[in-house]
Amino acid sequence: MTHTVVKKTSLTLLGLGAMGTALARAWLAAGHPLTVWNRTPARAAALADAGARVADSAADAVAANGLVVLCLLDDASLDQALAGADLTGKDLVNLTTCTPAEARARAAWAEGRGARYLDGGIMAVPPMIGRPQAGGYVFYSGPRAVFEEHRHTLGVPAGTTYVGEDAGFAALHDVALLSAMYGMFAGAAHAFALIREEDIDPTVFAPLLADWLVAMAPSVHLTAAQLSGGDYTKGVVSRLAMQVAGVPTFLRTAEQQGVDPQLIAPYFALMRRRLAEGGEDEDLTGVVDLLRR
Repeated sequence: MTHTVVKKTSLTLLGLGAMGTALARAWLAAGHPLTVWNRTPARAAALADAGARVADSAADAVAANGLVVLCLLDDASLDQALAGADLTGKDLVNLTTCTPAEARARAAWAEGRGARYLDGGIMAVPPMIGRPQAGGYVFYSGPRAVFEEHRHTLGVPAGTTYVGEDAGFAALHDVALLSAMYGMFAGAAHAFALIREEDIDPTVFAPLLADWLVAMAPSVHLTAAQLSGGDYTKGVVSRLAMQVAGVPTFLRTAEQQGVDPQLIAPYFALMRRRLAEGGEDEDLTGVVDLLRR
């Protein structure tokens, strides 16, 4: 009987903050030979005990393997870490948080130094790494051939979602989703503020709020379809004119509850502006275009 042994890809990881350490442990647990480096060497001690090779410098770590993953503080930290490294023939996977423009510039920078480049946007927190059931994943963008070559290895810590050849797309998807998240948090904060001084238990109110947000979430599909088709009146259930008519009630309620409306007032202002421009039969999709002007 023949047994096929699958050789695990060896790789280098620069950066051992909370996320970097979680990534390292996931690769080590899966049997991947791993070389690590961190500006503060003490953070690597526990990983050395787990089987990682600790490099003396970032340049030495880069030299050790063809696949080099970066999980540093910011884009400037990457420049500092790789200043003395030979990147010729390396595949760089940058999981450092950056903007789309920074990712595109970094891709050109890497190409100029003889490396191939993938950018990544991590949609997870450290406790989700290495736990497929937690649902975490990473956006990747850049040359598809590079992504496909390393897909299995990159998929060890978390799921992978490839979003295009443009190196900036991973960061753009990352920030777009997180922006929506913070918008949701803002609405939830306003909702809790409204009930804060009343005889309403926040823990009883929270399930109602969560269920309502889940019920409203599918509306993004209508927005997407309207943006794609160009007809902002198609499929509308609640006309903008009707929604704007209700705005004073929200603002008066906030005033009467002693709540500052600063989290929702700007959105209401955009709704009113779109209505004034003739969007009374639309839903809320026209606000997207106002934000782009």
